[in-house]
Amino acid sequence: MVRTSEVIDCWYDSGAMPFAQWGYPHKEGSEAIFKDSYPADFICEAIDQTRGWFYTLMAIGTLVFDQSSYKTVLCLGHILDKDGRKMSKHLGNVLEPMQLMDRHGADAVRWYMLASGSPWSARRVGHEIISEVVRKTLLTYWNTVSFLALYASASDFVPSKPLAISERPMMDRWILSELNKLIVEVDLAYADFDSQRAGNAIAQFVDDLSNWYVRRSRRRFWDGDPVALTTLHECLEKVTLLMAPMVPFISEHVWQVLIRKVDPTAPLSVHLANFPIADKRSIDEQLSTDVALARRLVELGRAARAQSQVKIRQPLSRALISASGWKKLDGELKEQISDELNVEHLDDLASAGSDLVDISIKANFRSLGSRYGGAVQEIAKSIAAVDATLLVKKIRTEGSAEVNYSGGSASLGEEDLVITETPRTGWSVASHQGESVALDLALDKRLIAKGLVREAIRAIQDQRKDSGFDVSDRISVKWNAKGEVVKALSDAKAHISEEVLAVSFDLDSSLTLGEDELGLVLKLTKV
Repeated sequence: MVRTSEVIDCWYDSGAMPFAQWGYPHKEGSEAIFKDSYPADFICEAIDQTRGWFYTLMAIGTLVFDQSSYKTVLCLGHILDKDGRKMSKHLGNVLEPMQLMDRHGADAVRWYMLASGSPWSARRVGHEIISEVVRKTLLTYWNTVSFLALYASASDFVPSKPLAISERPMMDRWILSELNKLIVEVDLAYADFDSQRAGNAIAQFVDDLSNWYVRRSRRRFWDGDPVALTTLHECLEKVTLLMAPMVPFISEHVWQVLIRKVDPTAPLSVHLANFPIADKRSIDEQLSTDVALARRLVELGRAARAQSQVKIRQPLSRALISASGWKKLDGELKEQISDELNVEHLDDLASAGSDLVDISIKANFRSLGSRYGGAVQEIAKSIAAVDATLLVKKIRTEGSAEVNYSGGSASLGEEDLVITETPRTGWSVASHQGESVALDLALDKRLIAKGLVREAIRAIQDQRKDSGFDVSDRISVKWNAKGEVVKALSDAKAHISEEVLAVSFDLDSSLTLGEDELGLVLKLTKV
């Protein structure tokens, strides 16, 4: 026996895989096969392969063929338990993949691994973590699918030739603009092998679709509006196609029950359908900006509500708003803000006057720095020295204002300032990055009565759901309540009946009062 002195790391055997698997160059036909398959588009392994397989593949490829054997490489991080510890049998913290899939579903585990967090970072895996990911995106998607199925069935909806996007309502144009932006983003992400980027974009769109488009269009779905149903159907069809590579089983089920059920000519499987192509003409960046501003103002208003501890179902007389561009918002968007915040009127915060509002300002260094460079510090000092209320009022009235500093004068617009406006007693305010919403908390008898009516409608709708009534079922309502509630509900009988699909809404004083603060008791009967 003779020892061979020329010994190389055995990993170099695996590094020869790109050509050795075809028997190149000795096997007949191997040269053509190798030429078509080299280099690989994508390679993926755990981070501990960096000095093994990844390195030897590149070393041999560049030495022999003067080209790396792969175009894209992804190093996966290690899998840890929910507490961040490395999984081991000794610690008893190993989670078997099949058990995870049996409990949460294969798609839930796939979505978590592909879309939640950076694949190259160490990943914590646990039942609670996966459940949270499912709740945030997959369950929201599923609930939106169920919502469309419910209302489409109630309206006998069958997709037909859709109305031109330009002729649809503003909310439809917005969500279809967001959909086409999503298609562009996900296509680029998949092409770049970036599943996290694709997952984040899909998750954001699913949230937009469910928590804004569907939420703001509920009345249209309730009325069986075919345009709203068509728009939602289009969105779910496209997003299902986009999700299919990452969640193949859920997307296939949705394709069969939602798409092929109403369109037998659709491809037999979601995985046989063509990938969506964006209609870039439908993308409206200004509309996206306006809706984003409206949603930010709603979030600020909700925060102000939470601070005041006034329930969202209690109407308020007005909200005061300070935000660049809000005055230019479409009237429909302003109505949506009013409705979401349950306020009767929206006004500019400056209209409250100095007796209600304290205004403070500081320089927006990003905006000023791009125009004045090194002089921005001196300009900031001058801004801090002037009367904030007068400066803001002049800018909002005239569009700009001049401020003198040691090196000359600077022309300021509202975008050059970070404005904080704080209402005084009797108001609740929330601010973020120069945008503010203030709620007038004063309540009169009329507003209180409207709040009682909203509480009653919510209670009836909850009881409808708990009773298992269909969304289109007509009902009769018998009720009883405490004195002040009786007057409020009696005066709003027609409005309540319309909201809850009641053919009758009758006070029955023989019913025992409830134990809550309203004393409201309900008896619902399906007609």
